[in-house]
Formats: sequence, C-alpha cells, structure tokens
Amino acid sequence: MNFKGKKALVTGSGGGIGKSIALLLADMGADIAINDVSIKNAQKTAKEIISKGRKALVSNADVVKNNDVKEMFKTIAAEFGRLDILVNNAGITRDSLLMEMEENQWDQVMDVNLKGVFLCCKYAAKMMSEQQSGKIINISSASAQIGNIGQANYVASKGGVISLTKTLAKELARYNINVNAVAPGYIRTPMTESVPEKVKNYIISQIPLNRAGKPEEVANAVAFLASDMSVYITGQILSINGGMYV
Repeated sequence: MNFKGKKALVTGSGGGIGKSIALLLADMGADIAINDVSIKNAQKTAKEIISKGRKALVSNADVVKNNDVKEMFKTIAAEFGRLDILVNNAGITRDSLLMEMEENQWDQVMDVNLKGVFLCCKYAAKMMSEQQSGKIINISSASAQIGNIGQANYVASKGGVISLTKTLAKELARYNINVNAVAPGYIRTPMTESVPEKVKNYIISQIPLNRAGKPEEVANAVAFLASDMSVYITGQILSINGGMYV
C-alpha cells in the first residue's frame, strides 16, 4: 500500500487509535491533517509526522461545531488542494446506567460520536465529489454490534455511525467515493486504561484470542480500506475484535 501524494484527515488523532492511524498513513507516504480538541496533543502527532518527511496540518476544530469543521476543511483545501482520505475517529464516552444517565451525558456523546461524523462527511463529500474520488473510513465499535451495559449513549452513537456509513456508501458511490467503517473491540488506549482491572480481565476472558487489541492493529485495517486494494469494497463494517463478536 502506497499513499504517496495522498492527503488525509484523521480526527481525534492527538493520541490513541487516531494517532496510530495518522502515523501509519504518513509512513506509507500520505500528508496528514491532524485534528484534536487538544492542540498540544495534535502538535505532538504533527511533529512525529514531519520527522517522517511528510507534511502535517494541525487543527483543534471541535467536530461538533459546524463553523469549526467548515473552516478546517477550507484550510485543508487551501494547504493541500485536495482530500483523498477521511478517517472519522474522534469519540468520547460518558458511561452510566440508563436510569442514572443525565441528558447532557447523552447529548455530549451523540454530538461528538455521531454529529461530528456527519459534519466531517458532509464537507469531505463536497471536496471528494469534485475530485470524483475518495475514501471515508468511520470508526464505530463492537459495542454497537453487541450492546454494552452502562453505555446506552455510546452504543447508540456508534450504531448510528454504522447506519450512516451504509447510507453514505450508496449516496456517494456515483462519485467514486468508498465509505466503510471499522468496529474495534477492546483496544488498549488511554481511554480504556481507566477501566478497573477486574473489568479488563472479564472483557479479555470473552475474547477468543485472549488479549486486548493494539491501536496499530486497527490502523492496519483502516490503511487497507483507505488504499486502492479496497476499491470494490463500500458500505461494509470491518470488525477488529479478536473474535469477541462474530
């Protein structure tokens, strides 16, 4: 897989899975627009990308805000001239049992995890349709496929991502734009490190491969879907979960 000359945007790429995706695409030759609400983390990722000899843009646009997203895409158009790959990775959790969940916990998760994907896809689709080419990869979750106690908001948002992916695949196929999603299972990231050890052990006991996944393993799948090797794949959900959901 060679991304030389390609331009990519990875949201939530200041750390975790998003950072691994951005670094891998850069390793394969792409220039990367780094987006993260933490400008400090985004700049760290950008520094690593530049050290690889690739170009990097930094944006701390809030994917929930239309004007922020609109300006981010204007900058990408001005600096890169095009956008070949969009990876919608930005996401948050606000876990709580349904009967104890506050309205703002629901709204925050739905806004970042689903509305953010909608806004980024909207502006990316406009750029990519003019080019008559593009790859959009949305990050969903195995939780959306199997459900998860205490995550009604997160599961609903990631389930929405799956449905949105399938619809956009049909809408955008006429422009030679592929839209797919990956659904990671339990991946070791800063977000999951806060999970109590007892809970971690239980989750791993439910995984046939008997271990947590690595961010790099998710990045490998994203790179495949972003490459020319997947030109006849669209509207699909690629599960990366060690067999937790089959």
